[in-house]
Amino acid sequence: MAHSTTEILTDALKQAAAAHGIHEAEVLGGVHDTEWPQWYAEHMTRTLAAAGHRLTAG
Repeated sequence: MAHSTTEILTDALKQAAAAHGIHEAEVLGGVHDTEWPQWYAEHMTRTLAAAGHRLTAG
């Protein structure tokens, strides 16, 4: 059964949040990442592309 857009985005957001938590803890030594929005957008783009999804401007 196909997943809804909301389910796909929720899964990608959960994966991005988990990956970012690891990035802050392991790479940044627990320091809050002020570049989070850019990093997050890039991670989501890669995650969605790897799953075969594409977001395009309408």
